[in-house]
Amino acid sequence: MYGPNTVAARRLVKRAAIQGGLEAVSLLSRSGLMPGARGLGAIFTLHHVRPAHHKDFDPAAHLTVTPDFLDASITQLKRDGHVPVALQDLPEFLASPDRPGPAMVFTLDDGYRDNDEHARPVFEKHGIPYTIFISGGFVDRTHSIWWETAEQLIGKIDEFSFDFGHGEVTLPCRTLLEKYAVFDRLHKSLACADQDAIVKRLDAQAKAAGICPTGIIDREVMDEEELRRLASRPLAHLGAHTIGHLNLAHLAADEMRSEIARSAERVAAITGDMPSTLAYPYGDRCAAGPREYQAARDLGFKLAVTTNPGVLNRRSLQDLFALRRISLNGYYQKSRYVGALASGIPFALS
Repeated sequence: MYGPNTVAARRLVKRAAIQGGLEAVSLLSRSGLMPGARGLGAIFTLHHVRPAHHKDFDPAAHLTVTPDFLDASITQLKRDGHVPVALQDLPEFLASPDRPGPAMVFTLDDGYRDNDEHARPVFEKHGIPYTIFISGGFVDRTHSIWWETAEQLIGKIDEFSFDFGHGEVTLPCRTLLEKYAVFDRLHKSLACADQDAIVKRLDAQAKAAGICPTGIIDREVMDEEELRRLASRPLAHLGAHTIGHLNLAHLAADEMRSEIARSAERVAAITGDMPSTLAYPYGDRCAAGPREYQAARDLGFKLAVTTNPGVLNRRSLQDLFALRRISLNGYYQKSRYVGALASGIPFALS
């Protein structure tokens, strides 16, 4: 079931199918068909923005795009008539009868240092406001980023003995295909489970192998002073992204609310103001639902974003705590693909 060749084949087939679909949609959108599909614009999701750097084992490559791709994407969106809108201003934009064009809203999750070093200059060049969602546990180095830890650990070892939640198993981890299979097994175990327990086991194993999970955070994520400087820039805004970056849907109600509330307080300690925007960690239907949406509303946020794909439309004003976003994926770094996604056609056809 988790054989490395099967995993590799699935990855390749899925990627080829998505790329083929994006090419087809790009042609459709340029032909002018289905003009109403793009709705009122789109919110885009980014993580890492940094120059290309090849790694043989790169299981989270989809989370990294280059500054050149970001630049080209914004240029493409402008050419297609999209106008920049700050996330916190989106409700007013959607309610206005005099919108100058569909919105392009940019968000970045987790607060990586490259967001300031490489993404900020691109946004400032184009005059694009952007929101960075930060997790307090990453800022304070009290919580690790499991996928970054897993990449380093799995890349280093030849055998992975681990309790994925149903007792310890041992998996081969010598070849590149085996390493990807192990990573995917770990990812699947975390998708709808007690993440905290699994991440703690992963961190302990990484430390035993000489890898410091919080050291990874130190290298990758902005600290409080860096975030404070960045937030002082006119186009930059900080939003809440919980404390531990846990799957909220699998927490008890009081813990879920605490994660969100303390995250807002942590952002306020940096900027001096309570944030008005929230991004649910992971953000798909397995990680956030009606309970989490209501908590965000009750805790005083203006809006909250998911990672469920889709464009903005008139219903978005009634779904301000479950807003959809389009991920800019490192595997598909062509500006015409961004235009294809922003056209809304893939979501209208799905």
